[in-house]
Amino acid sequence: MDMTSKLTAAAERLFDRHGYMATGMDRLTQAAGMSSRTLYKHAGSKAQLMARVLGERDRRFMAQIEVGTVDALFAALEDWVRVEGTRGCLFLRSQAETGGDTPEIAGAVAAHKAAFGQRVADIVAADLGREDADLAEQVLVLFEGATHAADYRGAKAVSAARAAAAILTRRART
Repeated sequence: MDMTSKLTAAAERLFDRHGYMATGMDRLTQAAGMSSRTLYKHAGSKAQLMARVLGERDRRFMAQIEVGTVDALFAALEDWVRVEGTRGCLFLRSQAETGGDTPEIAGAVAAHKAAFGQRVADIVAADLGREDADLAEQVLVLFEGATHAADYRGAKAVSAARAAAAILTRRART
């Protein structure tokens, strides 16, 4: 693993666990096992590092949800929370912490959410055999809500959203 990948992985663990604001550069240097000079050389600023973390998270998450049905989308989320944990969406948490005032983070969040919204619309269209913007929006809201509710309700929140999405999908077919 190269230095940048090691730093990004360490930063993701810390940002995900403690949040963007509470994760200081000292904690990052310690977790990555490098000097602050090396960290700044490879990361640039803390905001740039967070944007890189979000980019890597986006890549992994979008690969996880390369599915063809709404049910498979929620099954993928069940797998994601089993592996990654139930702390909510790192994108929305980092956006909330920074108030949208950090351009690197706001840009990464906006790009991810736009791509995610399109992916959900594509999955709904593949599942139904036609586009359905209303169902896509409902599925997206269920997915996002389940992701956050899992923080305090556990993985059963995802199972509940999966069941609700199945009902909505069945209704959309008729």
